[in-house]
Amino acid sequence: MRSVSTSIVRTMLVLTLLIHYLLFYTPWGLRTRAVGEHPRAADTVGINVFRTRYLAVILGGLLAALAGIWLTIENIGVFNLRMTAGRGYIALAAMIFGRWTPFGAFAAALLFGLGRAIEIRAAGLSSVATAGSFLASIPSQFFSAIPYVITIIALAGIGGRARPPAADGQPYEK
Repeated sequence: MRSVSTSIVRTMLVLTLLIHYLLFYTPWGLRTRAVGEHPRAADTVGINVFRTRYLAVILGGLLAALAGIWLTIENIGVFNLRMTAGRGYIALAAMIFGRWTPFGAFAAALLFGLGRAIEIRAAGLSSVATAGSFLASIPSQFFSAIPYVITIIALAGIGGRARPPAADGQPYEK
């Protein structure tokens, strides 16, 4: 199990390095960031805003699909309805907490993954605790909430004011 976890972290780190390089050191990354910050200015210099945005959405969807494939095949082993259990929102929170940068999102994902690890460890300890002890009296739902509580604390308390791309969520009209 440990080798699977380290290979996942290595893959995430390689993807993070690759995406950081592509976004901040290539013309494609400059164009992609430009259509997110100021699409009219990008259109003025000849960048096809619609094509660039669609390509970015398709690439993001491809990475999300890879995460879903990993969750279904490797982590859980079967497909169940609502198997993500809100992890998509935690991924969005990682992007916001990471201030819309690849390395920031990677660090936030590790932090929120730590919350999941604490949940698993605490649930395991409570299941072997002796009857009548304090740990055995804690409901299992409390342990299931740990990753979400860490996410809320990180976004509301520690996160501060993260600024999204200026044109985020705004449709572009010529």
